Amino acid sequence: MKTIALFFTETTGKCAILTLTCLMLSACSPQADTLSEREARISARESELVTLFAELVELKKSLEKDQPEQRSTRAKDANAPAADICACENTGAEGSSKGSATKLDSKTILGAIENVHLDPPGLEFSARIDTGAQTSSLNALNIVEFERDGKPFVKFNLTHPQSGEKIELTRRLRGYVRVKEFGDREALRRPVVRMRVVLADIDEQINFTLENRSRFKYQILIGRNLLQDLAVVDVSKKPAPAKSDNPATAAVK
Repeated sequence: MKTIALFFTETTGKCAILTLTCLMLSACSPQADTLSEREARISARESELVTLFAELVELKKSLEKDQPEQRSTRAKDANAPAADICACENTGAEGSSKGSATKLDSKTILGAIENVHLDPPGLEFSARIDTGAQTSSLNALNIVEFERDGKPFVKFNLTHPQSGEKIELTRRLRGYVRVKEFGDREALRRPVVRMRVVLADIDEQINFTLENRSRFKYQILIGRNLLQDLAVVDVSKKPAPAKSDNPATAAVK
């Protein structure tokens, strides 16, 4: 009986040891798998870095090869005669002598004084072209603001450019601007109306501030709200007739 009991004790002990060994191996197996995965990822990253470094080296060689060609091209351009510039200057001179509008980089060349067709009243005026003024202005006398059908309007008088008679106009009031004149401490509040302007080959609807310009030689001042992106100013250019399909313009010339 003792022998049998001893046999079973030894057998049970061996089984327990085997079981513990299996458990330990099974516990270590996930860690081994994790380490293997990390090693595989690191190896893949190293391969990507090597490939990227090789591409950078090739790109550097290509850039160094192109630099001498670019320098040669720039040197040729610098030595080339400025034929296009001369052509533009000649064109501008011809346009000035003929008194007609010319083009410079798709922009109309205007002089310091130009003939402007204003609609309404459908008449041609001499206008001062001023790149320093933000908004165009119009000589307006006897300004009266009122409402019509709940909307703001303004009534004012223009002076006929030939006869000197007063012309009454009524326009929708678009708002106000504050203009600070030289020497004034406070900005003046001026009404704004919208009018059609034909100047050389420019035909636009723009805003005008209404003010008494009786002290000035020209009733109309054209500012940057018309000139911007459309025209450049050459003070040596002679005024050109305004292009308009309105027969009233031809009648007052």
